[in-house]
Amino acid sequence: MQPIYTPGGAESRPPTIGGLTMLIGFILIGGVISTLLLFVILAVSKGMGLTEAQTYLSDLATNPSATAGSWYELMLLQAMNHLGTFFLPALGYWYFIERRRWSQFSARPVSAVAGLGLVAFIVIAFMPFDGLVIEWNQNLHLPETLEPIENWIRAKEKGLEGITRFLTTFNTVGQLLVAMVVIALIPAIGEETLFRGILQRNIGFWTGNAHIGIWVSAALFSAIHVQFLGFFPRMLLGALFGYLYVWSGNIWVPILAHFVNNGFTVFMVYLHQQKVTTLDIESTQSVPITGALTAGIITAGLLYYFKKSNETVPGVRSEEPSGVHD
Repeated sequence: MQPIYTPGGAESRPPTIGGLTMLIGFILIGGVISTLLLFVILAVSKGMGLTEAQTYLSDLATNPSATAGSWYELMLLQAMNHLGTFFLPALGYWYFIERRRWSQFSARPVSAVAGLGLVAFIVIAFMPFDGLVIEWNQNLHLPETLEPIENWIRAKEKGLEGITRFLTTFNTVGQLLVAMVVIALIPAIGEETLFRGILQRNIGFWTGNAHIGIWVSAALFSAIHVQFLGFFPRMLLGALFGYLYVWSGNIWVPILAHFVNNGFTVFMVYLHQQKVTTLDIESTQSVPITGALTAGIITAGLLYYFKKSNETVPGVRSEEPSGVHD
């Protein structure tokens, strides 16, 4: 298995450590600009000064249900933050530093990917097993000497739970559709472009090993969410996306997988809130260990079939540079 690398024309540049530094700079600048832009939008729409808008957003994050319309404002914040921190910096790096085109994220056209319809089944089948890992991760404890740090982590994550619960409470179909865009579609495109399309690809290129690229980028993908009690299940999910990318050779495959993971969860939460189903997908206690392990075996089987199917399908351009190996 080789890392995905698609050389471009004479103007394209290979990935370098200096370019990685530029990517980090783009991410930091993008985060600042997107936040300032949101302040300006609030200032114009509500007649506030920038300082007042900053205070307003801070209060909104602390007590989101206190203000009418705060759900949509927080969703706007989420959307702009994702675009400014992930997608736009990734595109800026790709187009201006490596001087490449979107098509060069893929070594194979999406029409040549075998078993594309299996991607949704793979992701959904993986959920019960990942739920077991979530439960295990949440019950992990640091050594006694690090107890103050653990208490701080748990307090921080408990605070984030309130905002997450607020944003995933849907009173109308319109809110569900907005959530599908903000929670599922935008993160799927932005995060997969950055973590799989650029970081995984570049780390795999530098090390000559696709597995290292997949797992290092998956660890970074999990760490950047700053939810330490969910670090391992999110890293496994990132690795799943990474292997789907390498085996398919097309960036739209991990984007689809990411969208299905987030979108299916959002939709099931909505159905549970509407009392259409009694299944609470957010509960790690809802699937017994035998069911979770069975789901893990099914996922492994589907992944194996997907991998083998794409090994025998024509359409991959052999463009890896010399010296790249498994």
